[in-house]
Amino acid sequence: MNNSHCLAAQDLVGRVVPPILIVELILGLPANMVALWIFSCRMPSWRCNTVYLLNLLIADFFLLVSVPFRIDSLMRGEDWVFGGAWCRINLFMLALNRSASIVFMTIVAVDRYFKVVHPHHWVNHLTTGKAIRLSTVTWAVVLALCVPLLATQLLHEHNSTQQYLCRSFSSYSKPPPAIMVHYGVYILEFFLPFLLLSFCSLRIICFLRSRQMDRKQQVKRAIQVVMIIVGVFTVCFLPGIVTGLVTLAIQKLHPNDCDSFRLASQLFSVSIAFTYLNSTLDPVIYCFSSSTFRNTLKASFNSLGIFHMAVSKASINSLGIFHMAVSRRGSRSTASDL
Repeated sequence: MNNSHCLAAQDLVGRVVPPILIVELILGLPANMVALWIFSCRMPSWRCNTVYLLNLLIADFFLLVSVPFRIDSLMRGEDWVFGGAWCRINLFMLALNRSASIVFMTIVAVDRYFKVVHPHHWVNHLTTGKAIRLSTVTWAVVLALCVPLLATQLLHEHNSTQQYLCRSFSSYSKPPPAIMVHYGVYILEFFLPFLLLSFCSLRIICFLRSRQMDRKQQVKRAIQVVMIIVGVFTVCFLPGIVTGLVTLAIQKLHPNDCDSFRLASQLFSVSIAFTYLNSTLDPVIYCFSSSTFRNTLKASFNSLGIFHMAVSKASINSLGIFHMAVSRRGSRSTASDL
């Protein structure tokens, strides 16, 4: 039995969102493929921070695999033609990307916070193996929180147009328990990490400036990393949470006001395009969060011989892939090159 009402195809979403998603896919897929190549084939050593970034990359691939089906559905007028099972799997993978991206961005920021503000804390002495175990536990929790989407009928028939709408965020006259869990996770997974990220940002800035350290290059980089993560987090996830809460409020307080609900739900669906943007912006986090990743990427481009980017001297000494580039430069290397 379909226990939802106020359902309608979202014309605004069908016109606005597909071009945005296509651009995000065109930009995000190559960037993440390059990042995967760097992590899997070019990284000379693995640290805790590298493990967390790799898991962030894995989360992005759940999105990149799922988005083409959403684009197809929207271009058909939001008519889902891939069946109920794939509807649930598709929405599960999209939710998995959002949750895992939020968690691992938060872990990267917290890791940077401890390294700057509490340099002698035991957290800074975690081994790579422990970082892998932490990531495994994190994935287990994220998967458990997203499982309700697999256990719920998410394909809704729109009787007036004979369309099937695949949504996890719909107008239920009485939301099933699994959807209530999904709503709760959706809200909490934004606000709790956002508060934690804000705390880390303020503490790092206050700590460094109180010691007049904010002009040192490494310190500036630490501030940049956390602020970039906060920026990506806000741009990608804040629009969805605001419009989602407004839609839920209308659904709860004015359940028969279908016009307002439909407008709010369309704005929510449009805002989801910002959520999907995280896979395009995450490579920026990789570059700023890991000097090893950044220098390996530069050296890989340098080895192609198309152009030259400066690489730190420490990286040249430690990365085997730089040896050919260094030998070509020979005595022409100068301090300004490094």
